[in-house]
Amino acid sequence: MSSTAQPTTTLWRPTGPVELDLVRALDWRAWPPRLPEQPIFYPVLNEDYAVRIARDWNVKHDGAGFVTRFEVDSAFLERYPVRRAGGETILELWVPAEELAEFNAHIVGRIEVVREFR
Repeated sequence: MSSTAQPTTTLWRPTGPVELDLVRALDWRAWPPRLPEQPIFYPVLNEDYAVRIARDWNVKHDGAGFVTRFEVDSAFLERYPVRRAGGETILELWVPAEELAEFNAHIVGRIEVVREFR
């Protein structure tokens, strides 16, 4: 009996040290709930965009920036239109905070840190 793996989409998220500690506390399997002033969770669709935010924004504001990579069930992601937040490669998904628990349930595997900036 063969099992067929569900297709997944690779997403990236630039993050600061506080959010990264919360992800670690969730065993690298989920994103923490949004704060009241964060109504949207923004994963991005390419590593270069995530690097720019982590390096240029998170380091300046938090002292460190990290780029994380994770896989999400592709069929589930179809509900979120890709948003262009600037240039051609500045692509992100907008996940309403109230849907984050359901989004987390569709993460396949673990969230991993792929880059670090200080």
